[in-house]
Amino acid sequence: MIIFKDIITGDELISDSYNLKEIDGVVYEADCSKITIGGDTVDIGANPSAEEAEESTEEGKQQVIDVVHSFRLNETSFDKKSYLSHLKGFMKEVKQKMKDNGASDEQVTEFEKGASGYAKKIVANFKDFEFLIGESMNPDGMVVLLNYREDGITPYVTMWKHALKEEKV
Repeated sequence: MIIFKDIITGDELISDSYNLKEIDGVVYEADCSKITIGGDTVDIGANPSAEEAEESTEEGKQQVIDVVHSFRLNETSFDKKSYLSHLKGFMKEVKQKMKDNGASDEQVTEFEKGASGYAKKIVANFKDFEFLIGESMNPDGMVVLLNYREDGITPYVTMWKHALKEEKV
């Protein structure tokens, strides 16, 4: 299995067990699922009292998005101006990391053009996104975008391809 980590924070953001699709050469999208967590009951062998038997078995259950839960992503918020400010600094850092890791000038330029184009798509649909950050909650790291497909039911995440490093586990 391959784990994808944020090149700036080292936070684990996703793995190849999710169906990653490359979009416009600059981002990965992965469909997610809603899962139910919690509400586990432990049978200790004793008979429940009449009052306990009447209690709802739904207590403690919570519906979450699998990628968000599995990789301990945390919700954050932005207005358009603050997101663009973050994105500008983040892209500058990613560009530097690419150069440090031996990317050619052509690859860096290709990334800049693609990222700029995709950022315009994000801004155009800004109100549709939820924003998530990694477990370290480092504000300099990648902001994962969460949105829903046209069906309004299927959640998916979007991550910047060049800001991820692969690690085999």
